[in-house]
Amino acid sequence: MNPGGVIVVSAEFCVTIRAILLVSDVETHTNLVADLRKLRSPMRWTQTFIPTLKEVPSDAEVPSHQLMLRSGMIRQLMAGAYTYMPLGYRVVRKVTEIVREEMDRAGGVELFMPALQPIELFERTGRKEAFGNVLFNFETKRGDRKLHFALGPTHEEVITDLVSRELKTYKQLPVTLYQIQTKFRNEERPRFGVLRTSEFLMKDAYSFGSSLEQLNDAYDAMYNAYCRIFERCGLEYIPVEAESGPIGGDASHEFMAPADNGEDFVVRCKSCGYAANQERADTGRTSSTPAKVDGAAEPQKVATPDAGSIDDVSRMLKADAATFIKTLIYVADGKPVAVLIRGDHEANEGKVRRALDATSVELADEATIEKVTGAPVGFAGPVGIKCAYIADHDIAQIASAITGANEKDAHLTGVVPGTHFELSETFDLRNADAGDPCPKCDATLEIVHGIEVGHVFKLGTKYSESLDANYLDSEDKKHPIIMGCYGIGVTRVVAAIVETCHDEGGIVWPMSVAPYTVELIPLNVTDEEVMAAVNKIYDELKEAGIDVLMDDRDQRPGFKFKDADLIGLPVRVVVGGKGLKEGNAEIKLRTDSEATMVPIGDAVAHVKNLINTNMPSARS
Repeated sequence: MNPGGVIVVSAEFCVTIRAILLVSDVETHTNLVADLRKLRSPMRWTQTFIPTLKEVPSDAEVPSHQLMLRSGMIRQLMAGAYTYMPLGYRVVRKVTEIVREEMDRAGGVELFMPALQPIELFERTGRKEAFGNVLFNFETKRGDRKLHFALGPTHEEVITDLVSRELKTYKQLPVTLYQIQTKFRNEERPRFGVLRTSEFLMKDAYSFGSSLEQLNDAYDAMYNAYCRIFERCGLEYIPVEAESGPIGGDASHEFMAPADNGEDFVVRCKSCGYAANQERADTGRTSSTPAKVDGAAEPQKVATPDAGSIDDVSRMLKADAATFIKTLIYVADGKPVAVLIRGDHEANEGKVRRALDATSVELADEATIEKVTGAPVGFAGPVGIKCAYIADHDIAQIASAITGANEKDAHLTGVVPGTHFELSETFDLRNADAGDPCPKCDATLEIVHGIEVGHVFKLGTKYSESLDANYLDSEDKKHPIIMGCYGIGVTRVVAAIVETCHDEGGIVWPMSVAPYTVELIPLNVTDEEVMAAVNKIYDELKEAGIDVLMDDRDQRPGFKFKDADLIGLPVRVVVGGKGLKEGNAEIKLRTDSEATMVPIGDAVAHVKNLINTNMPSARS
């Protein structure tokens, strides 16, 4: 595009368009379209739109947000909504294509579903209330009718409704359907750039089968496909155990990219490779019950006015939180139950639910707490409590504890577990911490931050039962279809790569997903000899099918080099100056500190070798 805004195209471009319009042979047509796409793609800096920034934006909190703004990849429209600029959108497309290739390879069948969904589907599955304010739902008029819609946060309802109408017999199963589609979630607090937004691109897949064997086969195929996707993207990842599905077993895995600014916590063992998210991780501890202490002194009641938290009482009594028993009141399947946790630990509701074999678990309201304790919130304790209780393993190890007295403004000291209250069994009820024993080997666990980039999950029949998605078996008996769901946040993968692949100069793109593979920099665009050499390399790289961006701006070399480091293309080729006079081009990888001088005639072959050597690959 010239300064007047007129698009200038070459004669070669026009001939290719005319050929496409006239040709009737499908294969030739396809090849010509591919050639056109190469020609139309602006590969010169002055012909594209890369508005880089020199300063770090003040509202950008994490490296990925800072660098995606500074490199001209994204621009914010409003909180939680971003425009992907040409450079950024090229990366999104490359990641999308890797996802699509591996999903197809794993047997997935692609379709495309509406983002606009009738609210009735969410009401039938109970997720209208479960999503709450996260769900974009709204009413509108169509003629004289009032209609109620939602913007899809995900597509379990839509795909299950479709399958309920189209798949009727076991002979049509199994099948895995997927799409790459925009999702909408009303994030209460959008943050970290495109890591947490209200609108994002996601690949979501759904498997449908007539047996657990078919579900397991689909699950394994998706799990392995995810590993290949992240490996090909050059992204470090950890598959971690997550909350189990409704049919039991280890039915869920998340894929985490280790990152200092990740919002999730990953518990892992470096020795044996065990990994789980903090909500799911086992602590490796075993149950032990204390013997009753004969002659133990009775607990002493102490006044703790207006001190209803562990921190408050700890300061008042000058006691370590590890000597406290925190008594939390839950409602499990409609019945109150107390959960005993050491004062410095956090209860894990998933573990509590499994220990109680309950379908639903939630913290009790104030009225329920007062009914079973006789006191307001903050003063519950196991001695004399009027409901059932379960205790974490660590409770048995406390010799003398501080607990609530089940009385306003009062606590008990000198409480001995197993003596002053019964303790015949303990459970793993808390979040795992660094230093806990590994449940798989003799080593200890560590905690790292992570960014969740994918999740595979065995749904079972939750949605098929709600939406009447059934199949007939060989004896014409009706059964609910068994489902799995598998999601990858495509735009989140892009941000996770930037978050984990950068240095002080800017982004360091893996070869497979970089917006362009090569940056070609002429030191002096007004020098005919320089531009002749540059254009020859440029044309040869394009002919070889290599993405190349020529920085043809009339700027100082240092200015261009800083932008080159910032946008982070994997290979840099510099032509001009003393090197050109000696017949050489200066070639370096973004990760190298020093460049290699290569004869101009060998430059393209050298670049090809660098690409082949450094392209991330996936295991077969």
